[in-house]
Amino acid sequence: MQKSPNYTLYFWLITLGLVVSKMLFTFRPEISLFTEEAQYWLWSQNMAWHYYSKPPLVAVLNYISTAILGNSEIGVRINAIVFGVGISWVTFIFGTYLFSKKVGFWASLLLQSMPLWWLASTFHMTDTSLTFFWILSVYLAYRGIREQKMSWWILAGLTTAFGLMAKMVMILVFPFLLFFLLYTKEWAIQKKYFLSYILVSAIGFLPMLIWNWQNGFDTFKHLAALSGAGEGDSTPFDVGKVAKQFFEYLGGQLAMVSVFLLPLFGGFLVKIKKYRDSKFIYLLLPAVMSWAGFAFLSLLTSIEVNWPVFAYSSLAIVLAAWVCEQKGVWIKLRNWGVGLSIFVPLLFLLPDFTFLKSIAPIKKAEKSAFRRMSGYQPLADRVAFLQDSLGVKDAYVFSETYHMASELAFYLPGNPQTYMVNMGSRKNQFDLWPGLEQFVGKEQQGIFVSWNYEEPGEFATFQKLRYEEHFQVFFQGEKLRDATIQVWENMERYDPYISDTY
Repeated sequence: MQKSPNYTLYFWLITLGLVVSKMLFTFRPEISLFTEEAQYWLWSQNMAWHYYSKPPLVAVLNYISTAILGNSEIGVRINAIVFGVGISWVTFIFGTYLFSKKVGFWASLLLQSMPLWWLASTFHMTDTSLTFFWILSVYLAYRGIREQKMSWWILAGLTTAFGLMAKMVMILVFPFLLFFLLYTKEWAIQKKYFLSYILVSAIGFLPMLIWNWQNGFDTFKHLAALSGAGEGDSTPFDVGKVAKQFFEYLGGQLAMVSVFLLPLFGGFLVKIKKYRDSKFIYLLLPAVMSWAGFAFLSLLTSIEVNWPVFAYSSLAIVLAAWVCEQKGVWIKLRNWGVGLSIFVPLLFLLPDFTFLKSIAPIKKAEKSAFRRMSGYQPLADRVAFLQDSLGVKDAYVFSETYHMASELAFYLPGNPQTYMVNMGSRKNQFDLWPGLEQFVGKEQQGIFVSWNYEEPGEFATFQKLRYEEHFQVFFQGEKLRDATIQVWENMERYDPYISDTY
């Protein structure tokens, strides 16, 4: 009798192998934090109920992890790595619960082949914890529906509350579950459980409501602006622009589930009429609703590629259930699709153990991919050197973007609070913190650092420019870009751009 494969062991061997690859990436000295990661880390140094654009969970997680591991790249990214394992594990146990361990294993492996998983599990963004709590809530709610036990619904409510504290788009879980219960005619049976679930989940709204009550409901204005509402002057309907936005959205979503897996998705869609039972409806509905909702918004405004993908994890279970029934060419397409989908990100993430990164197109692609994650450590080192050599260690550091200001706060010795001078950007968290106005009229130096501007200009005027240089940063020995560094003395006037956009 042939021994059945140990799919649980296979899962952990592959998953832990991918964990090691991400650790190696995190320790690459030429790679800095992504600018959004640096911003969320800075939030953790300024704890609050909520923040301008996002709920507090990402900051709370950074606060805990850096308290243990220090203010370091691994101190931040350990959150993404751990949640990445969690997302994969929940997918494994969900697929196992619905079908078999074989399906659960392949579901987790297909998910780990998708760029959406690599992004969420490599860089600590709000999508990291959102994606985990989404798939966990969907799994627990399904257990509650099938087993009709209040305990599963209460657990689902708690995980949904955490999801709401990760990113407010978690709210889409409510219409998804309601639609499913109505579609399957289970509303009457599940009504009391669902309402209890809503009540427990409501805990997740409290931080947002408390903070926004205190801050003029800025988050709601920000979300309205992102959705294309309230943008002020109306513009004529432009068919070309709308079509461009939609097809960019469509292409981005196909890329996020891996172009190498598209043949499998195509094969499943051809046979989708055979998969109409409630299990498949439940797994497909989150992705369909999320995709359709953001597809509609893409007709009104530009959509970031990552916005809908938090709800796509269950697609991996659907695909695994289908492909495990197939033979021949479909198995080859599965194996090659998974292999290539994992190989490509590993090629870019891992240090150069082979000759491959010496190939010109690959070297160029890596440089382009990591452009926004390179150069901040040497730039901060240069600023620190100038502070010491010029005798201005108490100088405040500022930039015109929250990206640069956040990175410098992370990489400068002692992690000082940095500042932003708004020179024409949307409102952001820096606009709500004490700013450069506190230095007006004081005999103190300020250091301006920017990739984009030669000076702060009319937005902040000083008595004297003491020092200026253009500092070059490199990636793998090749020039990446120049930064302007200026040391100013005694701010006389501070007149930042006052944004009316959110």
